[in-house]
Order: sequence, then C-alpha cells, then structure tokens
Amino acid sequence: MKNIFSIALLLFLFGSSVVFAQGGTPDPVITSTTIVKSNDIDPLTPAKAAFYSAILPGLGQAYNKKYWKIPLVYGAIGTSLYFYLDSQKKYTSFRNAYKQRLEGFTDDQYSYLDDTRLISAQKFYQRNRDLSALFVVGFYVLNIIDANVDAALLQFNVDDNLSFKPGLYQNDLNAKTGLGLTLNYNF
Repeated sequence: MKNIFSIALLLFLFGSSVVFAQGGTPDPVITSTTIVKSNDIDPLTPAKAAFYSAILPGLGQAYNKKYWKIPLVYGAIGTSLYFYLDSQKKYTSFRNAYKQRLEGFTDDQYSYLDDTRLISAQKFYQRNRDLSALFVVGFYVLNIIDANVDAALLQFNVDDNLSFKPGLYQNDLNAKTGLGLTLNYNF
C-alpha cells in the first residue's frame, strides 16, 4: 500500500508539470556602460538661468532654449501691468473728482455720482491696483523660479534606458504567454 501511494505521489508531482531543460551553451551576457562626463553637469546652470531671468524676464527661458515660454512670461507680466496702470488711472480720476467736490468745484465728468459712490469707486480701483501690482511681482518671481527649475531639470538623464517597456513573457511552468512590466536598472 505504501508502495502504491509513493508511486501515485511521484506521478502526481512530476506527471502534471512541464519540465524545460537547458539546451546548448548559455547566451553570453552583454552589458553596456554609459560614461557620464563630469562636464555634462554644471551646478551653476540653474543659478545663471535665474540670474538672467531676474535681469530681463524671459531671458532665462531663452538660456534654457525654451523659447515657447517667453510669450507666456511677457503675456502674464504685461497683462498684469496693463491692469495695474488702468486701475491707477481710474483711481486717480475718481480721487481728483472727490477732492474737487470737497473744495467746492463742480465736476462735469462724475456729476451724476454722489460722494459715497466716489469713495467706493476709489476703494475699488485702489484694491484692483494693489492686486495687479501683486500679480506683476508674482509673475516676475514665477518667471525666475521657472527658469531655475527648468535649468536644473535639464541636467537629468532621460535617455531610453530609463523607460518602462511592456513585454510578453512566457511562463516557465505552463508555457503560457502573459503580459508583464519590468523595471531594469542598468549601471
């Protein structure tokens, strides 16, 4: 009985699986080496790009060869500057009209507005002017930060050896094909 049980166990274990043997000589392992030159990475490049953008907005983007960003920089700063100047002009106009009304002169331009409306218009345009000035400064600083970060990111190695590649692999146990994803590190 023990004999039949051991034979059945051996047939069960080895009879239901497919065994692959090594055939021939193994393939030689070929490795590629990448030599990183020390002059490829310049630690001062981000500082130069930030300095150029601080001197003239958009110059850091030109230094990084990201020319498509220059119109965005000037569009953002220019639009904010336009709204700053427009709000300043309207604030000054309402303030002068209110001052003339306090001195006893009549104002033809804003004669249809009472004093409270002139004061609220002054406050409205003063707030818009201050917010526009904040946006001008914010976009200027954002321009400098963008040039700095972009120059730092340009120094990273992004060649094809650093990519994910899906592949079909054969399962060694049942010889079925499956979809897999591997992450290979080559040093």
